[in-house]
Amino acid sequence: MNEHYLVVCCTCPDQPIAERIAEALVGEKLAACVNILTGVVSIYRWQGHLQRDAEVLLVIKTRDDRYPTLEQRIQELHPYEVPEVIALPVVRGASSYLDWISGSLHP
Repeated sequence: MNEHYLVVCCTCPDQPIAERIAEALVGEKLAACVNILTGVVSIYRWQGHLQRDAEVLLVIKTRDDRYPTLEQRIQELHPYEVPEVIALPVVRGASSYLDWISGSLHP
């Protein structure tokens, strides 16, 4: 298997924005699947102040060859000045699931 798969995490400020981004990524075949997890509380430092916000987490399944365009598309659609976009490599996975990811990303 020569393809490299990624799980990309991205937090969003609310459910409608999360759904809009998820639908665009899957619709444009940049992601095979996006899970939307509600109830996330993020604590972070922004512009010198401690912040605590309710957010929605996107868990995006894709391949590394799609990542540059996926990241660019998130940047275009996301309302945050600096959106979280973090890609984690998939070290192992069920071959049938990984094959499904690849098949879902074909033009």
